[in-house]
Amino acid sequence: MKWFAQKEKVFCIGRNKTGTTSLEAALKDFKYRMGDQKLGERLVNEYANGNFKPVLKLCKTADAFQDAPFSWPYTWLILYHYYPNAKFILTVRDEEKWYESVVSFHSKQFKNAQGPLTKEDMKEVTYIYKGWLWEANRAIWKTPEDDIYKKDMLIANYRRHNEDVQHFFRDKNNLLVLDVSKDDAYSKLCSFLDKPKLRDKFPHKNAR
Repeated sequence: MKWFAQKEKVFCIGRNKTGTTSLEAALKDFKYRMGDQKLGERLVNEYANGNFKPVLKLCKTADAFQDAPFSWPYTWLILYHYYPNAKFILTVRDEEKWYESVVSFHSKQFKNAQGPLTKEDMKEVTYIYKGWLWEANRAIWKTPEDDIYKKDMLIANYRRHNEDVQHFFRDKNNLLVLDVSKDDAYSKLCSFLDKPKLRDKFPHKNAR
């Protein structure tokens, strides 16, 4: 237990659908104990109300964390306040491809590829619990109720997140900006974490 408590924290703060699952697989290869994403997703209402105490409690349960709520806007700022020496990894990808991936994933996952979800669809989807997807949309994206996947708003949200993170960390040395599709991405990760190379490239998961 003493050894576990002394391991560095790694926070993957890139938005969903930017290669976070591939990054998680690589971190598991390095024997990081990953946080429970489902537990993180259940904190959507606390996040919406600005209550980060449950998030910080979750941080005590593992070494590394990805996706919700660590990928949500400004969670990273709270994390830095409490873990200023942690490693932060911002996964990125082409904006257009990211947008297409989000819409396609939701459509395939929750509507059998029958087009983009509507407000009514989101309220009926049972993921975590019935209506969670709609609550998450309100807390994180706040897109128009009659245009859930409004492209310019989603891309602006995605771009603002990436810009805010990079601006904040511009004079610090504990942020890695990573595009997992690049040939040198895995090498960059190993160097950043001071880990040996266990493979040549990233283990690509959930590729779409």
